[in-house]
Amino acid sequence: MPSMSASDAQRLGPYELVERLGSGAMGTVYRAVHTGLGQERAVKVLRTELAADEVLLQRFAQEARTAARLRHPNIVLVYDVDVDRGVPYLVMELLHGQPLDALIRSLGPLPLGRSLVILRQLALALDYAHAHGIVHRDVKPANVFVGTDDHVTLVDFGIARAADELRLTSTGLVMG
Repeated sequence: MPSMSASDAQRLGPYELVERLGSGAMGTVYRAVHTGLGQERAVKVLRTELAADEVLLQRFAQEARTAARLRHPNIVLVYDVDVDRGVPYLVMELLHGQPLDALIRSLGPLPLGRSLVILRQLALALDYAHAHGIVHRDVKPANVFVGTDDHVTLVDFGIARAADELRLTSTGLVMG
C-alpha cells in the first residue's frame, strides 16, 4: 500500500484539507472542503503508522460503518470512508463548538441546570445507539461536543461495537 504523510496531504479524494482541528489515538481531524460541492466537513485521517495494520484498518472502517448507521440529532453524522494514495480517511459533519472537557477546563464546574441539559442529550444519544445494538465504549468528556445553545453531539465511535459485527479486539484486551 502506498504511504503518504497526513501532514503533507493537502487533498484527500474530493476534500481539500484546510485546518487541523485535533488529534487522537487513531488519527487527526481536519476541517475540509468538498471541492465539488463547496461543503465543509470534518475529515479524520488515520495515523500513517497505523495504516499498515490490517486489524486497525478494519477497526477504522468498522467505525465508519457503525456510526453511519446512526441518524440522531445528538450523534455525529458520518458521510463517507475511503482511502486515497494509501491514506484511510473518514468524512463527518463539521461541528462548531468545543469538547465538553475543554468547556469544563475553561469554565470550571458547570451549573446543575446546564449539566442536566447536556446529560439529557447525551443520554438520548446513548439510548438511541443502544436501541440500534451499538455500544459506544468510550464515553468521556472529550467525545461529547458542545455547540451553540449547548447542543450536544456524541463523537468518536472508534472503539464502539455493534452486537452483530466482527469483534476486532484481541483476546484478553479490554477496551472502553
